[in-house]
Amino acid sequence: MKPSFTIGIEEEYQTIDPVTRDLRSHIDSEIISKGKTLLKEAVKAEMHQSVVEVGTGICKDVQAASRELKGLRLQICDLAKQNGLRLASAGTHPFADWRKQDIYPDERYETIVQDLKMVARANLIFGLHVHIAVEDRETSIHLMNAARYFLPHILALSTNSPFWLGMDTGLKSYRGKVFDKFPRTNIPDYFGSWGEYESFVNLLVKTNCIDNAKKIWWDIRPHPNFPTLEFRICDVPLRADETIAIAALIQATIAKLYKLHAANQGFRLYRRAFIMENKWRASRYGLDGKLIDFGKQTEVPVRDLIYEYLQFVDDVVDELGSRNEINYIHRILENGTGADRQLRIYQETGDLTKVVDYIVYETETGLATEIAGAGVAP
Repeated sequence: MKPSFTIGIEEEYQTIDPVTRDLRSHIDSEIISKGKTLLKEAVKAEMHQSVVEVGTGICKDVQAASRELKGLRLQICDLAKQNGLRLASAGTHPFADWRKQDIYPDERYETIVQDLKMVARANLIFGLHVHIAVEDRETSIHLMNAARYFLPHILALSTNSPFWLGMDTGLKSYRGKVFDKFPRTNIPDYFGSWGEYESFVNLLVKTNCIDNAKKIWWDIRPHPNFPTLEFRICDVPLRADETIAIAALIQATIAKLYKLHAANQGFRLYRRAFIMENKWRASRYGLDGKLIDFGKQTEVPVRDLIYEYLQFVDDVVDELGSRNEINYIHRILENGTGADRQLRIYQETGDLTKVVDYIVYETETGLATEIAGAGVAP
C-alpha cells in the first residue's frame, strides 16, 4: 500500500517578557487556557512554563500544512501579546538561565524530572517535529533506516540555536547538545524489520528502562501512536516559511525513498557512527561546514550537498505539489539559517537583547498578510 504522505507539524515557542527580553512563565496567563478554547488540541504546555507548543492536524499536503501552521502561529502570537508577552521561535533563548525556570505542574513532567533530575530541568530547548504518514509499519521501518542519512543535512538547514546562557557557543545548533544528555536520543540504529524494532521496545519496557515508546526520543522515530515517521532533529526555525520549506523537503525525502523502495532499488545504508560524524559537523558549522560523502569518501561543502539533495528528490516534488515550498530552501542557502542571522545581529550590536528582538520580529513576520491572502481567518 502506497503511503499517503500526509503531514503534521509541531513547533515549540518561547514566551518572552517584552521589557527584560528574558523568558517568562505563562502559567498565570491565559495563553494555554484560551488557546485550548480557541484551538482545542492544537496548543499545549510543555515541561517548562515558558514554552508553548502548537501542532497542526493531519494535513493532506504542504499547502494545507502551511495555512494551518501560520494560522496557529498568528493566534498564539496574538494571545501572547494580550497577556503582556511576546512569542519567539528559536532553538534556545540567547541568555535565559534554565535554573530559574519553573516546571509546568503536570504529572507527566514531574515524573520525567524525578527520573532524569537536572538533565530534565536543563532541557530548556525548542524544536520542530515533522510527521509524515507511512501507514504500513514494515515499510516505515525501512524508510526510517534510509532517511537517517539525510538527518544531518536537514539539521544544517534548521540550525537556530547558537547561544546558551548568554554565550556564543560556537555551534550553530547548541540545542542538540543540550538534548543529547537525555537517554535514547540522537540517530537511531538500523532495524532489519518492524518486528525487530518492536522486540527492542518491548525489551526496554520489560526491563523498566521506559514505560512506553514515547520515551524513545531519537532524531527520527516511528511514532508510537500514529502511523507516521516523526523527524525530531530540527531546531524550530525563525520564520514559518522556513518551517514549511523544511517540512516539504522531509515529505519529499520520504516520498523519494518510498519510490526507490517500491522499485526494489533501495538506498545505501550507513552505520550510525558515520551519520553521527555528519550530525556533529552540522551542529557545529551549519551551512558553512562540510559533510562527509561516505560513498566518495571525501568532504563536501554543505551547500553543495544540499543542492545535490534537492536534485535527488526533484522527481517527486511536482507530484506532491510542493515545488514553491521546496524552492524556499534556496532562500535559506542564500540568506543563512536562523543561527547565521542571529549571529549577524550580535556581531553588529554586541547586545543579546537585540538578538531577542530580532527573533521576535522574525517569528511574527508576514503571518497576518500571508494568512489573509490565503483566505484563512486569523
